[in-house]
Amino acid sequence: MRPLVLSCFTTWILLGAVSAAGAQDLQPLPPLEAPKAEQVELGKYLFFEPRLSGDGGISCDTCHNPATGWGDGKPLSTGYPGSEYFRNAQTLLNAAYYKRSYWDGRLAGADLPTLVRDHLTEAHFMQVDGRLFAERLKQIPEYVEMFKTAFGGEPTFGRTLSAVTAFLKTITSRNAPIDRYLRGDTAALSTEARNGLVLFQGKAGCIQCHNGALLSDQKFHALGVPENPDLFADPLRHITFRRFFRTLGAPNAENYRQDPGLYGVTKEKADWGKFRTPSLREVSRTAPYMHSGAFATLEDVVAFYDRGGGQHPNKSPLIRPLGLTAAEKRALVEFLKSLAGDPVVIERPDWPDYQPRKLGQN
Repeated sequence: MRPLVLSCFTTWILLGAVSAAGAQDLQPLPPLEAPKAEQVELGKYLFFEPRLSGDGGISCDTCHNPATGWGDGKPLSTGYPGSEYFRNAQTLLNAAYYKRSYWDGRLAGADLPTLVRDHLTEAHFMQVDGRLFAERLKQIPEYVEMFKTAFGGEPTFGRTLSAVTAFLKTITSRNAPIDRYLRGDTAALSTEARNGLVLFQGKAGCIQCHNGALLSDQKFHALGVPENPDLFADPLRHITFRRFFRTLGAPNAENYRQDPGLYGVTKEKADWGKFRTPSLREVSRTAPYMHSGAFATLEDVVAFYDRGGGQHPNKSPLIRPLGLTAAEKRALVEFLKSLAGDPVVIERPDWPDYQPRKLGQN
C-alpha cells in the first residue's frame, strides 16, 4: 500500500496538538535581498579583523567562530580581555531574520548596523572607539582601496558597520533537509526524523514557540532554565553581570541572584526571567544551549522539556511534562538534526599590513 503523506499542518491537527493562538506552521526559509558583493567581501575581512577591537587582540570570530556554528562553543561567552561575559554567545547564523537581537531583545533585529556597532563598542565585547579603528584602517592601503571600491570613499565607522552588516546577511542556512521536505521532497527526512516532526508538532508541542520560517515565535518566555554557577562563582563574570544591569538602569541590580532577562530591558515584573525564543535552525551545530549554556547536548534539552522545564515564578503555561518515551526522544533529536543545512564555513583571510602614509595624507 502506498504510504499516505500528510502535510505538517494536517498532521498537527489530526494529532490534536496543543497549539498557541496564532502559531504559524513551519515554512522554508525565504532568501534575503543579496547585498553588494564588494561590500560583502570587505565585511568578511573586517569580521575577522582584530584591529577592530580596542586592544587589537580579538575579532568578531573570537565569539562567533564559523568552526563552532558561528558561536564560541562555550557555555558562557568570553568577554573582552580582562573580563568574562555572563551569557551564552548566540550563533550569528540567520541573525538577519530576527525581529529582536540578543537573548533579551534589547536591539531591533532590522537594524543590523546598530547590532554590529554594539558588538564593536560594548565594553565587554570588543571595546573599541569607532574613531580609532577608522584611523587604523586608513593606514592599510588594501583596506583603503576596498572601501573605495565598496563605498566610493575612505574607511569610516559607518561604512565599517555597513560592510559587516552586508557580510552577516550571507551567513544563512543553506540546503537544509527540512526546507527540501517542506518544498515537497519527502525523502529529505529519514523515517525517524519524520516521526520526530510529528512529535514536534504534536505530543511534544515544540511548534507552539518554534514555528514559522525561523522556527521561532520571536517572543519571550520564562522556562526555569538553571543558572550557570560560574555566573556568581567567577568574579570577572559577576562584575560584568552587575555592570551590565546597572548600565541598563535595572533597579536593585546589586541584589540579583539570577539573570533577569527581558526584565532588564523593560523593567516590567511580568518579564522577569524571560528570554527570546532562539531559532532552531542549525541547532545541532550551536551547542551548548540556552542563555546560560546549561545544556551540553540536544538530548539534554529534550530531557529538560520532557520534565516540564524548571521552576520559575513567571514560567510559561506552555511548558508542561511531556511523557516522551525513549524512542520518541530519539526521534525528536533526529528531527532537530534535520534543521541543519550545508555547513557555512568561511576561512579566515590573510590580513594586510600597516604601511607608512605619505606626509599630507593623514
